[in-house]
Amino acid sequence: MEPSEGLLRQHQLDGMAAFLAVAEEKGFSAAAVRLGVSPSAVSQAIRQLEQRLGLQLFNRTTRSVNLTEVGARYLERILPAVHELMAAADDLGAEAEKPAGLLRLNVPRSGYMIALQPVLRKFLAAYPDIRLEIIIESQLIDIVSRGFDAGIRFGDLVERDMVAVKIGPALSAHIVASPDYLARRGVPKHPRDLLEHECINFRHVTSGQIERWEFEKDGEKIELNVGGRLTFNDSAALTQAALDGLGIAYMINGYIDRFIDDGRLVRVLGDWSPPLDGLYLYFPDRRGVPPKLRALIDFLRSEPATEHPATNVWVVSE
Repeated sequence: MEPSEGLLRQHQLDGMAAFLAVAEEKGFSAAAVRLGVSPSAVSQAIRQLEQRLGLQLFNRTTRSVNLTEVGARYLERILPAVHELMAAADDLGAEAEKPAGLLRLNVPRSGYMIALQPVLRKFLAAYPDIRLEIIIESQLIDIVSRGFDAGIRFGDLVERDMVAVKIGPALSAHIVASPDYLARRGVPKHPRDLLEHECINFRHVTSGQIERWEFEKDGEKIELNVGGRLTFNDSAALTQAALDGLGIAYMINGYIDRFIDDGRLVRVLGDWSPPLDGLYLYFPDRRGVPPKLRALIDFLRSEPATEHPATNVWVVSE
């Protein structure tokens, strides 16, 4: 089979609009007005269509233009397909004007819990024509090649060629432990006291590095490689370990606030906690932002994630 055999060829559509216009208007001049072209252009398009088909589609007199029998059959055959094409164009045009369709997001678990989960119910209620697919993934990926509309990451991880919009609450480091652990091991009064404690480490999936604990107070900055027998690469598992009294964890607010509020975790060294780079929703091109993504951006900026996320999502990471 030749490469183009059986496929729709461009010339097969040539003259179709002119044919429909003449058939419905029953005249070349009226069809020309409808199409916004000259009568001679319409006439030429019809002649070329008839030559290509080897058929006479219209009977022409000085007073009227009417379909031939074969022209009427041709119109009957193509009209359903034309209506489908017009409906497709109308549907896509409507989608281009209103937020609708599938919106695919790639986010880390912390990004989902802090920025999306607290407002997700309101967003879905506000935009019933938008469907969301949220892929929880810690690794940095190429969102374009993977077919995502946008991603969420901490600001220092977003590539410079992306458009980034700050979302979510202001973040800072929190040193937390369970009341049980602190009762057994004591409360650290200074960051260096942590070197005598069981600290729960976090290994970044992307870099493979163990997270260093950073502190700042009155111009003094301290970075520690803390000790401890536990290391996780998942924030949910790390938090659960702290809840279970297995050690002290270095976390961010927005992810653990509810456990502090209900007393299951206690924050220590709060006056040593520095602010952290926040979360950003990022995407490749400001000029091509579809309405569904624009709706999410505007919603996240107008509805800050101030509510605490649900408590029943603590599972081991992928």
